[in-house]
Amino acid sequence: MVNDPNKPDFSNVESGSSSTATTPPKADFGNVQSGSASTAAAEAPESRTYTVLTGDSLSKIARKLYGDANRWREIFDANRDQLDNPDLIQPGQVLKIPADAAPSNA
Repeated sequence: MVNDPNKPDFSNVESGSSSTATTPPKADFGNVQSGSASTAAAEAPESRTYTVLTGDSLSKIARKLYGDANRWREIFDANRDQLDNPDLIQPGQVLKIPADAAPSNA
């Protein structure tokens, strides 16, 4: 076999590998315990909001959203931070509407 002077000669290469890089230390998970925790506050059941329209009352809103006008107090209680009187809601006011498992069919 004739060696071409323009091509590199790899005839003395041996298999294997080596590196000068150091191996990083392995992670130590010896102190890990099973279980789970969260730093998030426990969330209330899913709720939504409703923007009061002209002519609305809590009983009309309850009838529209729950199918039962008598459930107006649930909406009032959920909004005690902004309502002192259930008869004094204002158009444009955004009310929290408590989650409901199923609308009442009364």
